[in-house]
Amino acid sequence: MSEKKFKKQKDFKKAVLVLLGLGAVFFAGRGIGYLAERAEPVSAMVLSSENWGLGGYGDEIQPTGIASAEELKKYDAYYVGSDKEKVIYLTFDAGYENGNTAPILDALKKHNASATFFVVGHYLESAPELVKRMTEEGHTVGNHTYHHLDMSQISDMDSFRREMEDVEALFREITGKKLTMYYRPPQGKYSLENLRMAKEMGYQTFFWSLAYVDWYQDKQPSREEALEKLTGRIHPGAVVLLHSTSKTNGEIMDELLTEWENMGYGFRSLSDLVNNKQTG
Repeated sequence: MSEKKFKKQKDFKKAVLVLLGLGAVFFAGRGIGYLAERAEPVSAMVLSSENWGLGGYGDEIQPTGIASAEELKKYDAYYVGSDKEKVIYLTFDAGYENGNTAPILDALKKHNASATFFVVGHYLESAPELVKRMTEEGHTVGNHTYHHLDMSQISDMDSFRREMEDVEALFREITGKKLTMYYRPPQGKYSLENLRMAKEMGYQTFFWSLAYVDWYQDKQPSREEALEKLTGRIHPGAVVLLHSTSKTNGEIMDELLTEWENMGYGFRSLSDLVNNKQTG
């Protein structure tokens, strides 16, 4: 074998070994994180600490989640309803008030559509009258934690419980009612331990099967962009996540609900999803 050919083979082998080594480090790192959190058999899709994610939108077909509906049920957690009926579950994350919640509530009332508002401590402190209006008009108020933290980084029950119970206490002070035990992890960041702790406290956890980028105040989507995405991605059993801070959402809500109704969809509360126990 010539010296030149020998050198080429040597360089090729070296490149292969480098690539194999990098692959091993990547998969080992993910595997260690996953195994360290496992206390019971779960899908390989549910890792130790994850951001909720979706894939496969289109043609009114339910998207897949980073964890399956069946796996989430083990923790009283949900992201989508049944694919047998054209039903939409409306949810809004409410981190602060900037004047867009009222028009959203007006549109919901006009269409007799119930929704769930996941609130944080700041919202309860700064907009108690709107929280009262939500409950008076038949909507559900759920727990989005008091300080909107990355809950996947909280591993002790005392800290987790405090984030949840502080919301419960202030809601009761404002409305005189008990908070519905529905929980949404801020930013969709969660761990298996979070889901277990929420379930231990009596909470159902809700992710989502439809959302779009509506939270940047200085980069709000246009009416056309919002309607295209929200009607193009809708599907039976959709748990829709919108932000009540979005000016676009406030402006299009009546039109959006009308479009969905024209497509044959109706609106139900998350309690319907929980009580029917039908997902996917």
